[in-house]
Amino acid sequence: MASKIYVGNLSYSTSDDRLRQHFAQYGEVLSANIIVDRYSGQSKGFGFVEMATPEAASAAIAALNGVALDGRQLRVNEANPREERPRREFRDRGDYNY
Repeated sequence: MASKIYVGNLSYSTSDDRLRQHFAQYGEVLSANIIVDRYSGQSKGFGFVEMATPEAASAAIAALNGVALDGRQLRVNEANPREERPRREFRDRGDYNY
């Protein structure tokens, strides 16, 4: 079963491939994604790595938390499950001033 890891305090210049390579030394990496701003495309400074096994994820967390990557000290821990949020509704209130 795959395990998802949160990686914080990433340099804005770190790429998905660089993140994948950094974690690959601790086991098989299924995915490595840096979260980017949808409008500017700029990294938000954090991302997620999905490891193939819980053992590989534990090894990566223990070894890489606090280690520098691209000049920044990483914060690495188990990712929290994504909570479901209700969909936002945008209604036409009819009070536009044109």
